[in-house]
Amino acid sequence: MCWACLVIIGCAAWPSAAAHAQQGLSAAADVIFYGDNTEFRNAFSEGETIFGTAARGEARIELGNGVRLAAGVFVNQRFGSDSAFDLVRPVLALSVRGRRSTFIFGTLDTPRAATPPGPDRAGPHGLLPPIQRERLAFDRPYEAGLQWLFQGARLEHDLWLHWQRVNTAEHRERLDGGARLQWRLAHALALPLQVHIVHEGGQLYDAGPVRDSVAVATGIVLSKTAQPEEPASTAGSDRVARMTGTLELLALWSHHVPDRQQPQRTRDGAAFFGRAAVEWPVWRAHLLMWRGDDFLKDEGDPNYQSVRRDGTRWRGIRDYAETGLTRTFAPAAGAILEASFRYHRIEDHYEYSYRVLARVRVAAKIR
Repeated sequence: MCWACLVIIGCAAWPSAAAHAQQGLSAAADVIFYGDNTEFRNAFSEGETIFGTAARGEARIELGNGVRLAAGVFVNQRFGSDSAFDLVRPVLALSVRGRRSTFIFGTLDTPRAATPPGPDRAGPHGLLPPIQRERLAFDRPYEAGLQWLFQGARLEHDLWLHWQRVNTAEHRERLDGGARLQWRLAHALALPLQVHIVHEGGQLYDAGPVRDSVAVATGIVLSKTAQPEEPASTAGSDRVARMTGTLELLALWSHHVPDRQQPQRTRDGAAFFGRAAVEWPVWRAHLLMWRGDDFLKDEGDPNYQSVRRDGTRWRGIRDYAETGLTRTFAPAAGAILEASFRYHRIEDHYEYSYRVLARVRVAAKIR
């Protein structure tokens, strides 16, 4: 994939930017409080409980015509850590915003935790868990590179390139890039496409092998929204509950190259992912099922992978399933609280986990 194309295409947002955007200065903060208890151990994954806070504070300068410059600081703090902050990074981002499109150069607009709700779709870019595990939203909440976001009547997408580390004498450079698209063909039918690649390489130094790990997913998404008739006593009220049901059926393919100099170690895999969910005002229930054959993907949830925790290959079909219930609260404007419980089946192991998230987004105009 030619990532230079992302820059060229993303710049298409420029001409469509609002021509009369007001210049000004504002301050904003985005804080995620996370508590994740997945402390179960099996042949594929090592359990862990993590609590902490990821916070981003920035000043925003509106340059006009939809162009914004943001500068600030990003910190990630793990509760109980010996360090005051486990991660401190600068926030530097240039964004060009149009009516439906946003192009970002610098600090990316991630993670997506709690928006939309659900622990099974809380990853940095909302990819399927076997492609990119959702706990990366807490393990690696800071990303920088290029991003193009688009929200249209039928098409929506997130395209990005995230530079994780540079090439040095001690290690190869590492980056990941991907695309999450959905094209709505009809009111109840959409076609999704997800592509993700993790690459380690670089020509300046050759410390370690050149690695690639790619996954592609596509299929169909069916959705249906049912709104009950309003009782006479609630006529004119906007508090009538609406229930939405979705069904996702996707096929996946993976191509894992642990060392380009050893082609015999390359593995191709395939899998099926199915997920059904029901959402009503503050609740969401989901059930997902997975069957994979030799599927292996860097950054994917190990519970889906065809490799054991000790690195040995799983020969045969991998099975995984989970069901979960999520409750969301909106105690104040700009604040979301999410509590979820999940029950997992990993081959013949049955385990449970739970998660509590809070996200606060605030902004104030200075001038």
